[in-house]
Amino acid sequence: MTHVLDPDALTAKTPPRREPLAPFGDVTRSDAAFRAFLHGLPGVDQVGAEARVGVLGTRSIKTTAKAWAIDTAISMVDLTTLEGADTPGKVRSLAAKARRPDPTDASCPPVAAVCVYGDLAGIARDALAGTGIHTAAVATAFPSGRASRAVKLADVGDAVANGADEIDMVIDRGAFLAGRYLDVFDQIVAVKEACGDAHLKVILETGELVTLDNVRRASWLAMLAGGDFIKTSTGKVSPAATLPVCLVMLEAVRDFRATTGRQIGVKPAGGIRTTKDAVKHLVLVNEVAGPDWLSPDWFRFGASTLLNDLLLQRQKLRTGHYSGPDHVTVD
Repeated sequence: MTHVLDPDALTAKTPPRREPLAPFGDVTRSDAAFRAFLHGLPGVDQVGAEARVGVLGTRSIKTTAKAWAIDTAISMVDLTTLEGADTPGKVRSLAAKARRPDPTDASCPPVAAVCVYGDLAGIARDALAGTGIHTAAVATAFPSGRASRAVKLADVGDAVANGADEIDMVIDRGAFLAGRYLDVFDQIVAVKEACGDAHLKVILETGELVTLDNVRRASWLAMLAGGDFIKTSTGKVSPAATLPVCLVMLEAVRDFRATTGRQIGVKPAGGIRTTKDAVKHLVLVNEVAGPDWLSPDWFRFGASTLLNDLLLQRQKLRTGHYSGPDHVTVD
């Protein structure tokens, strides 16, 4: 379904009307009220968070459980190319890999989505037609987010019109760090409306948020504004996805569902390159948020090289030996 942007939305001077956010009351009635709510969230014990992910990261998963974890991780990958030199041919090649990650083994699951720039979303959509694999597109002046609201909404509208059924937006980190939380909230609300039927993933760019307390606040802000997923990073800033950050975001979606009944997904992205990295994240999901999140509907990996390592490890389990690098394609 093509979503047509309302031209008036691009030039609107007033923010969207804010409804009370049950069960929180009218916390977005003013900057002061919203700041009080976000800063009233429980603080994060950084030392404790690092210790917990350290312990969970030592979990050893073998044989049948490892095979399940690898296939589950493959099914959660948003196979991504976000380079200025991307071409339609590269996107078609990536889509072919998304459909059949291992051409020698039909039992290998497809990935969850192919993620590209919005102008290439139509190429991805056509190449993925009939597969159930989603077409994701980055928008809102990715990766910096430095643009007017009108430009960001036009960016979203173009991506949706081109065929994206998932939008990965970036928040205005400058506004967030300056404490202009309602500005960030209103931007997400407007982008969500511009998405139409497309799912919205809200990129927090956690490497620029400085503290885990800010990660928790940004997570809640994005969920309250209507995001369907919260995502760590653009992959263009270091550090990107770290286990302590993912822990805090998983706690946020767990607590948000307990309070509101609404389930939100999580997408770590950037720096997740090996099967060991992926398994550590799956253990974290299960232990922190719970098994309800162990599905591509609720957890994704934003990655370009991770899939190759997952395929090599899968081949090792199946045959008893590692394949050469020619077993996988170079992305």
